[in-house]
Amino acid sequence: MIVLGIETSCDESGIALYDSQKGLMADALYSQIEMHTEYGGVVPELASRDHIQRVLPLINQVLEKAGITRKEIDAVAYTKGPGLIGALMVGACIGRSMAWALGVPSVGVHHMEGHLLAPMLEENPPEFPFLALLVSGGHTQLVRVDGIGQYELLGESVDDAAGEAFDKVAAMLELGYPGGPKVSKLAQSGTEGRFRFPRPMCDRPGLDFSFSGLKTFTLNTVAACKKEGDLTEQDRADIAWAFEDAVVDTLALKCRRALRQTGLKQLVIAGGVSANRRLRHQLEAMAVKEGGSLRYARPEFCTDNGAMIAYAGCQRLLAGQNEPLEVAPMPRWNMETLEAVNSESEGKVNG
Repeated sequence: MIVLGIETSCDESGIALYDSQKGLMADALYSQIEMHTEYGGVVPELASRDHIQRVLPLINQVLEKAGITRKEIDAVAYTKGPGLIGALMVGACIGRSMAWALGVPSVGVHHMEGHLLAPMLEENPPEFPFLALLVSGGHTQLVRVDGIGQYELLGESVDDAAGEAFDKVAAMLELGYPGGPKVSKLAQSGTEGRFRFPRPMCDRPGLDFSFSGLKTFTLNTVAACKKEGDLTEQDRADIAWAFEDAVVDTLALKCRRALRQTGLKQLVIAGGVSANRRLRHQLEAMAVKEGGSLRYARPEFCTDNGAMIAYAGCQRLLAGQNEPLEVAPMPRWNMETLEAVNSESEGKVNG
């Protein structure tokens, strides 16, 4: 089965073709970062309009790259939610209309399930069951994964997501948008030990996160430095180092606690922040120390992309799931409500 995947949940248009027998055939991505940088963040209306312009040309691009025609597409998968409603509507309308025109089934994919399953595209994919840390601009969650659609939320951020905190700290340090990669890059020049930031909610039981207080602590540190004069480049680097260190330590501590609580040995990290090298290094060392292992997707599949949607959609299509003609994006969507995919229903695809 050849599945066309369409991702338009926020500010990146991702398209991919996935073959259930041969794997990923082709993918393409257009990022709107340059357009939104001027505003310091994503402008929903601009994002939606840009998706309208990009999706069809990107579909043509991946078809040409894969060497197939539209008639060879067996099904279409698109991001149904969560995300920006206008952006979701673009991908859903194009995906469902295309499936109808081709006479093939389509399925709406949960954006975070796409991220969760992205490591399955690697040569050494994780095996069920495993513990997943979903960490991005919109989500920070610890999830027990027993199979596709078999998810138990163990903990999540009660306020800002880790990626969102990175972006806000970048704004405080006048680094621009998107902030996460810029904070991490600047932190490489930081001085270890100059500042000590708190590890929020680590001194109490449970697996929930909170990054709002850490953001406030950073703001106060910036203000204290400014009282002594202009904020120097070294000040910025030292603050970035301390902030990133606190976030990574917090995530690692909660992951270790979750592994011990569940008895699982395999840890999977997914989402945009999972590309952070410092996080990967610390979690890998921790997982090995706990007698387990760490799995993650290649960097280009950590951020939003069409490949993860094509793969996740393919698994659900093979299980017989598909969407009616109605287009109903879901800007908010609890992943625990997803239908489980089991081997007994695999292969029953309806037209």
